[in-house]
Amino acid sequence: MSSAAVRRQERRISPVFLSVLAVMAVTGWAVWTDFAALPGVAVFLFVTSAWIVSLCLHEYAHARTALHSGDLTVGARGYLTLNPFAYTHAVLSVVLPVLFVIMGGIGLPGGAVLIDRGRIRGRWRHSLIAAAGPLANVLFAVVCTAPFWLGALDGVPDAFRYALAFLAFLQVTAALLNLLPVPGLDGYGIVEPWLSYGVRRRIEPYAPYGFFVVIALLFVPAVSGAFFDAVDALMRSLGADGPDRSCGWALFRFWEDTPAGCAV
Repeated sequence: MSSAAVRRQERRISPVFLSVLAVMAVTGWAVWTDFAALPGVAVFLFVTSAWIVSLCLHEYAHARTALHSGDLTVGARGYLTLNPFAYTHAVLSVVLPVLFVIMGGIGLPGGAVLIDRGRIRGRWRHSLIAAAGPLANVLFAVVCTAPFWLGALDGVPDAFRYALAFLAFLQVTAALLNLLPVPGLDGYGIVEPWLSYGVRRRIEPYAPYGFFVVIALLFVPAVSGAFFDAVDALMRSLGADGPDRSCGWALFRFWEDTPAGCAV
């Protein structure tokens, strides 16, 4: 097989990703048209599939930036196919974030793609690779909230508006959490190239635990309060206020009673 054919194979979009994308499209249509007998079920499937799509795009952004920075091995590892099962930690990258959305309504950062750092020259490139994932979440949030900040909500069904607001909330929380300069998260990956070798060596043993430390800190009232205040401020700047997001969360949890103010 020629090298060009190999590259095409490595970059061919995975049927798994296309299947998830199809579920997102069909359930999004069901939410918009009120086709489903139980709108909460349609919102649940739409938000969950869209969240998985965003997780794939997050990891793809890392891999694509690494490819253009000099790491040609990301294609052979399957990272350019958008296949969620190709990541180094499929459980951390997809399963755990989805479970946290279902249980707590918060978007958590996933695992990471494996980058061959030795092939990449320049600290700026390393930082950009780390930043690419959260930036994908930011872009996803901007797209989800476009009807809000463009003032184009006329004709948008309530259920679809609520779902978009909640989905944008997940993207904002994931981006903010992932940008924290905590070992193991992308925020630390951005600043790590600029630290001295000695500092990096001392921090390295703690990197596997950073993700879980962040989760634990979210249970501290003072920390979680400050974090969600920042999230709410960003959501307001995007035009997606609290009631829409809260109703989206309520509809998403279709197995619970939907508040009267969120009826569709």
